[in-house]
Amino acid sequence: MVKDKKQVLIKILSYIFRYVFFLSISYILLYPFIYIIVNSIKDLSNAYDATVTWVPKSIYFGNIVDAFKVFDIKHTATRTVVYEIVASLIQFCSCAVAAYGLARFELKGKALMSALMIINILVPSMMIIIPSYVNYSHMDFFGVLGLISKIVGKDIRPNLVGSPFVFYLPALAGVGLKGGLFIYIYSQFYKGLPKELEEAAWIDGAGAWKTFFEIVVPSSSSATITVLLFSIVWHWNDYYLAQMYMNEPTLSVAINNFSVYSITDTLGLSVETARYLNVPMILSGCLLFILPMLVFYIAVQRKFMASIATSGIVG
Repeated sequence: MVKDKKQVLIKILSYIFRYVFFLSISYILLYPFIYIIVNSIKDLSNAYDATVTWVPKSIYFGNIVDAFKVFDIKHTATRTVVYEIVASLIQFCSCAVAAYGLARFELKGKALMSALMIINILVPSMMIIIPSYVNYSHMDFFGVLGLISKIVGKDIRPNLVGSPFVFYLPALAGVGLKGGLFIYIYSQFYKGLPKELEEAAWIDGAGAWKTFFEIVVPSSSSATITVLLFSIVWHWNDYYLAQMYMNEPTLSVAINNFSVYSITDTLGLSVETARYLNVPMILSGCLLFILPMLVFYIAVQRKFMASIATSGIVG
């Protein structure tokens, strides 16, 4: 009886510990998001009322409506999709091809390419931003255009700064934002795929490309969805490269560069009034920025869980 009581007590304590632990983690994760939502729907009287903390006395959506104007959501979100999201989809595809080559074929210089992939993961964009900017401002391929420029006496090297190609070209080569990490994720997954599936396709006369698209890609849905999720979210959140390369701001850059004068210039309010709107406005902008990725993450997460059960890969 004493032993049974001890086991029951230990089980109860373990349950309590688990609930406390997960509630604490949930609080840490959800607190910022709940804080943003609550303070985005407060009017000025509620925002600066010491008696109002979590439940506003009235719901006010004017901050969100004004945030659309202040952050120019229509144009900044469009630029984010055109510059960043398109680049993320290009890189999502190019990294899959590069990773399959590294994982399945014996190539000359394969060790060097693997080392360069690791370097791409370890070296942040900030460390190579100056040579990258110079390269894009006078785009050249192995010095060919520079040599022709010296011959003709005119600089024919194009300036890509301010154009989407500063994102598209590295994405196409698989060396864009987090490209090395995506190749690593893909290649590790491809190495775990049964070679018998590909060998059977080769016997049936399928080439490398047909095998990749019809056998490998459908069998690697979990890795594909994981990389797609990371690629889109990281490109959506990127503001450093967009700030350095683009003349017109994306949504992340607009939020990062937000100030009181953004309110005065857009809404025509005085600086004193704009200072009171500073916190509700930036929180409303953050809410609009987070919401699309939150919806996308929830949708992809469901497909990700389903892909693990339906992929048919064992071992």
